[in-house]
Amino acid sequence: MTSRPRRRDTATRLALYAALAAAAAAAVSPFAWMVSTSLRTLVEVIEAPFGLPLPPQWDNYPAVFEAIPFARAYVNTVAVTSARTVGVLVISSMAAYAFSRLRFPGRDALFALYLATMMVPSQVTMIPTFALMRLLDWRDTYQALIVPHLFSAFGTFLLRQFMLTLPVSLEEAAVMDGASPWAIFRRIIVPLSKPALATLAVFTFLGAWNDFMWPLIITDSPQLAVLSVALSYLQQLSHTDWPLLMAGAVMALGPVLAVYVAAQRTFVAGIALTGIKG
Repeated sequence: MTSRPRRRDTATRLALYAALAAAAAAAVSPFAWMVSTSLRTLVEVIEAPFGLPLPPQWDNYPAVFEAIPFARAYVNTVAVTSARTVGVLVISSMAAYAFSRLRFPGRDALFALYLATMMVPSQVTMIPTFALMRLLDWRDTYQALIVPHLFSAFGTFLLRQFMLTLPVSLEEAAVMDGASPWAIFRRIIVPLSKPALATLAVFTFLGAWNDFMWPLIITDSPQLAVLSVALSYLQQLSHTDWPLLMAGAVMALGPVLAVYVAAQRTFVAGIALTGIKG
């Protein structure tokens, strides 16, 4: 009698593992195609889009640097992404601390108003932001690529929800020792909020690294092009050089994977610990 339930459990687990393996293969297949295409010639890709790179064409990778200003775009992307990520972490953490721990008139109403900006699509604010950049004479500058994205309602909300879970007794003990609000924020709140900060850092890094529309609109010169814009130069009206485009995409993917692997444990902990407390 007991063998039948065991067989059913085994069959259920095998079916589950097969479904998970199929889902994993479906998720990995675009990346495998990207790497495979980056090691083939354009003629091979046109004749057999899903063929194997035999023999592999390693010359596609240095050819990317000759076809477009890839090295400069890489440096621009690293600089802009780093500045955005650090700026969002600093500004959002201070705003979250004020909304979660400090008491001042209209705090909750102001936070609700600030949170309401998350409901506004970015496409709606793109034109007013572009007009503001022209008014400040910041068009085609690094300031225009960085400053408008330093303020994140999502980041403030995420960190605020995490900070609300921290025990108030720690602050009370620090106040009794004579600590100022700034000292409490810097020495207690920030160190305890590392999981949430790592989560926000990964989200911000990915969004900034893959940003395409805003850099395309606000910059004109190739010297300020980021990777997403520079890679679009390989897409011509007549044809697209798929091997070079995929080779550039593979090289652009490296820092994203490195950041995720480095912050994986803290990122998962931040997702698990960040609550929805009101």
